[in-house]
Amino acid sequence: MAASMSRTNVLKKSAKLCSLAVTKPVSKPAGRHTVTLVPGDGVGPEMMASVQQVFKTAGVPINFEEHFLSEVHRSQSASYETVLESFKRNGVGLKGIISSPHTFQGTELQTLNMKLRRDLDLFANVVLVRSLPGYVTRHNNLDFCVPGVIESLKIVTAVKSKRIAKFAFDYAMRHNRKKVTAVHKANIMKLADGMFLKSCEEVAKFYPSIKLENMIIDNCCMQGARHSFATAVGKNIANPTAVLLAGCNMLRHMSLDFHAQQIETAIHKVVKGGKTRTQDMGGYATTVDFTNAIVNSLQ
Repeated sequence: MAASMSRTNVLKKSAKLCSLAVTKPVSKPAGRHTVTLVPGDGVGPEMMASVQQVFKTAGVPINFEEHFLSEVHRSQSASYETVLESFKRNGVGLKGIISSPHTFQGTELQTLNMKLRRDLDLFANVVLVRSLPGYVTRHNNLDFCVPGVIESLKIVTAVKSKRIAKFAFDYAMRHNRKKVTAVHKANIMKLADGMFLKSCEEVAKFYPSIKLENMIIDNCCMQGARHSFATAVGKNIANPTAVLLAGCNMLRHMSLDFHAQQIETAIHKVVKGGKTRTQDMGGYATTVDFTNAIVNSLQ
């Protein structure tokens, strides 16, 4: 009887989630907005300085509330409670990479990144994979997004599976995507990932205009490394493209599409021109050179 009641509650919650399917973009905000800014470790502060310079030139109606949060530079770090309160109050934030210490001290085995994800209930991690016009790489003409969630103990529930599935379909609706791909290991984990796939299929019924596909994770193994690039601190060589594009994603989330497109177009123009590229892109430009090139493109 208890199992039956539990399943009924799960189905009710799932039905409620699916009934909230997004069918149109959110309304356009007015006035200026305050955004929490956490530069992060390594070259984070230099990258965020580029963002602020570009945003200012583009006339983005945002005031940054900056807090330095770090586990490796504790004496310079703001308190975790202060940063958490800022994120909750402002509702939007731009965060750099917070490095985890090599040695663990204390009783709670949890990094600041993990705490923020838990306390802010950040259940979806959206990664946009898109080729830059004019920059040739091993894989070209890429344009897809990866909304995902990871649990180290592989904890899978029907409610949470439907939650992430709904997020993926809502994202696809907002951004005119035609397909959602569920990445799984159901060929081995038949019960856990099998339930995840079934949950995705149930949610997909509420989005008839979007095609659902599934792919075994072995066939979807392209991943990018994320780190704070501490060895480049103060050398003026880091490439701010990624954090600038992340800033554009944030602006679109805030319905500031005009400014997002304006900045993104300027980035594409500079990269495609080929005259100003940082070392990682085969050029000789510094961080400041690259940032100034984007600023000049905006003016």
